[in-house]
This record gives sequence, C-alpha cells and structure tokens, in this order.
Amino acid sequence: MYITSTKNPQIKHIKQLQSKSKQRLNENSFVVEGVREVEMALKSNFVFKKVFISKDQYQSNLRFSENTQIIEISSEVYNHIAYRSSTEGILAICESKIHSLENLKLETHNPLIIVVESPEKPGNLGAILRTADAANVDAVIISNPRTDFYNPNTVRSSLGAVFSNQIASAKSEQVIQYLHDHKVNIYAATLQNSNSYLKYDYKRPTAFAMGSEALGLSDIWRNREDIKAINIPMNGEIDSMNLSVSTAILTFEAVRQRANG
Repeated sequence: MYITSTKNPQIKHIKQLQSKSKQRLNENSFVVEGVREVEMALKSNFVFKKVFISKDQYQSNLRFSENTQIIEISSEVYNHIAYRSSTEGILAICESKIHSLENLKLETHNPLIIVVESPEKPGNLGAILRTADAANVDAVIISNPRTDFYNPNTVRSSLGAVFSNQIASAKSEQVIQYLHDHKVNIYAATLQNSNSYLKYDYKRPTAFAMGSEALGLSDIWRNREDIKAINIPMNGEIDSMNLSVSTAILTFEAVRQRANG
C-alpha cells in the first residue's frame, strides 16, 4: 500500500489519535513518531498496530513483528501528520499499556519513586519522565491524572522516556496507601509548614510527591503526620520553580546521597 493523499481515511485517523484524548482512550491506541522513540517503544515491548514510513526520509532498519502492517506514505503525507520535521520518516500506531498500581513492580528493596499529582501540562510530564529515566528511578506514579500518558506532547517531550519508565496511575488516596504498604517514606514538596529538602536522608525507600504548578499538592498530601513536607529554598524574588525542574532537583539529591553511601 502506498498513500499519497492527506485525505486518506488512515491519515485522518492518525490526526484524530494525535488530537483527541478520548479517541486514544477508546481505542487503547496512540501515535509515536521518530526513529528514537519507535526504537524505545520496541525495546519496551509495546505492541505496534501499524507503521507508516516515508522512504524518502527513512534510513533506519528497525524490525517489527510479522503481524505489524507496514504502510508506505509520500513525503507530503508524512509532513502533514508529523509533529516534527526531524523524525526521520517513521510514525506508528501503538497499543497503550495498562498503568495500574497492581501492575507496578518494585524490583529493589530501596526504591526511589516520583509521584506527580494532577499534572496539567503534557510537556512538563514528559520532562519529568526524562528526569526519571536519567536518574533510573523505580517508578513514576501519576495521581488524579488530568492528561493521558500518550498525549503527543508528552511522548515528544519525554524523548521516548514514556516507554522506558515504569508508570502507574491512581487516586491520591490509593497512591498513599500503596506507598505505605510498601514502607516507602513520602516527602511532599510544598511551601507551607515545610523544611528544606537538604535536611533529610533519602537513602531509604523514598517517594517525592509533587503538585501541579497552578494548585500544588492537595490537602491529602499536606495534612498528614506520616508525610514529611519539604521545600527547595528560594533566594531570589520568586517563590516557585517549574515543576519538572523542582522534581529534578529533589530526585538527583536522592541519587547523590545514595551514590555517596
């Protein structure tokens, strides 16, 4: 098959998956674009439903299952559906995975976990997933999610880290219970009634709970005696930082402490 029209039903379907969260959820499918991202999804055992290749741009030699349909498209069609011009001529429809707490496997006795409550910006979530991959954390848990993991902006900004991380999603109450059941110490990032993050020891099982930039963490995280409230001291005029930057600072402090024994 060779598609040369941007009005082809399959091309229209890709555009719908890219733009509509409800479509992605109903079909349990999402779009991944670019050689690096597709390769990472392959390594993480995602199921590929269809792969679209522009042979004028595609120079790699990725191997797919015999059941995967490979469809060639023109450069014009590829440029119509691609978010970026530098993704080397490959785009695919993949099957979403189930991201429940029940499926989460903590494979170490001393896990490091990032929890983000109700992140609003897919780009921020993608950046946090890149931090999680770089720090080799055990899991990223999204509580009370407002956006799906496979939003194109999340996939793109994560540079494929949405595939390499263990990810789960649940209500905040369930997440807290899960962490307590696994004897993980919770540190909630909040400005109110909190201590500097530098005062604590993160060598033991640790979870950093981060709130949205607009609202911060909800009361369920801030009003519990068994959750420690921490902050990143601010020495300038503003009193907050970008969510992904704050997450990276806390996460790599834990990595530093653990590396130094």
